[in-house]
Order: sequence, then structure tokens, then C-alpha cells
Amino acid sequence: MTIPASVLAAILFLGMAAFQASLALGAPLGAHVLGGRYPGTLPNRLRAFSAMAGAVLVGFALVILARAGAIGWPTGAMGLLAPASWAIAAFLVLNTLGNLASKSRLERTLFAATTAALAVLSAYVALS
Repeated sequence: MTIPASVLAAILFLGMAAFQASLALGAPLGAHVLGGRYPGTLPNRLRAFSAMAGAVLVGFALVILARAGAIGWPTGAMGLLAPASWAIAAFLVLNTLGNLASKSRLERTLFAATTAALAVLSAYVALS
């Protein structure tokens, strides 16, 4: 049952990564992130952070998939998967709290629900 959970988590992570990539590429969606402080296109510095966030989210997807056994992982690094999965779950709990505190309606609703679901899915996979 952990493989379907990890696949669902990966789909959500990749969706969030795609959103971050769109911000990095200049999509005028700034009103929906960072509490809506930057309506329109984000400043270049924040666009760079969005690009990094997208890469991190893809990395999270890979870790969760590997922890569930859905994809291969280097044998020497297998011991890192459980603590990394727990760290991802904890990060997502904090991220959910930040989203709930946002002034942006999209962050409070869609993003908070997504990160909460990802926290639960990541914790479930970490338990495996």
C-alpha cells in the first residue's frame, strides 16, 4: 500500500514543482504566493528561489518513491531514506502552517490542503 501512496505523493510533488517552475519562468502568479506580496511576476531573486524550490520538490518525490520501493536507490544511501522521509513530512507540516497563515486565498485553501496531504502521505511512507 505504500507504493500507491508514494505515487500519489509524487504526483502532488510534481504538480507543485510545475507551479514553482512556472513562477520561475515568469508566470504572473505572484498574487498567489508569499501572501500575495508580489502581484504579477515575481522579482528575479524570488524567481530563482522558485526554481530551487521546484528542484527540491522533485527531490522530495524521488525520496518518497525510493522509500516505498517504487524506484531504485543507491544501496549505500538506503539508510538515509527513512530519516529523509521524516524530515520531508516535518517540513510539510511547517509548510502547511505557513500556508494556513497566508493572506493569499489560494495558499490558505489549495496549497494548505496539498501540503497537508503530502505531510500525511510522506509520514505514511516513512513508517514503512
